[in-house]
Amino acid sequence: MDQANPFETPRTFSLHRAEYLVGLAASTVLMIVHYDEIRWLPAVALFLYIDVIGYLPGAIAFRRSGGRPISKTYYVLYNFMHSLITQGAVVALWCWLIGPEWALLVIPFHLFGDRGLFGNFMKSFALPFEPVQQSGYLRLLDDLGLAHPKQAGHTADPAPVGHVPSQVPPRAVR
Repeated sequence: MDQANPFETPRTFSLHRAEYLVGLAASTVLMIVHYDEIRWLPAVALFLYIDVIGYLPGAIAFRRSGGRPISKTYYVLYNFMHSLITQGAVVALWCWLIGPEWALLVIPFHLFGDRGLFGNFMKSFALPFEPVQQSGYLRLLDDLGLAHPKQAGHTADPAPVGHVPSQVPPRAVR
C-alpha cells in the first residue's frame, strides 16, 4: 500500500520494487541513447504534471491537516495520475494528436522511478496520504516472525496522522 505498510513481506515488497527498477533502467537507457532527439521542454512538462496534479495537492493538504483526515479526492487524484493505465492513455493520445516522440519516455521513467526507487504504489483510503507505519502491519510482521523494516517517511509521528478509522467493527475471532 505504501513504503511504510506494504502489506507484503519485506522480501516480496523488494522483489515487487525490483520489477519496476528494470523498467526504470530500460527507460533511462533509452533516454540516454536518444538524448539528442528528446524535446526537453515537453519532457520536463510531462514529467512534472503527474506530481503537480496528482501528488502536491494531497501532500500540502496532509501537512496542513494537523492530524485531521484529508479529502479522498487527493487519493483519487494521486491514483489516477500515477496509474500506468492513465499515463498509457496520455501517451497514446499524444502519439495520435502530436506524434510519437522520445520525450514520452519521461512518463514511464517517472512512474517506474516512483515505484522502484521510492516504493510508492497506489494510495489506499484506509491509510494516511503520506507513509506512517501502522501498528497492524508491524503486528503482521511479528506474527510472521519477520524483522520490522527501517522507518520511512513520517514514521516519527506518534499516531497515523490523517487516518480515517474504519466504521466497520472488527469481526469476532471464533
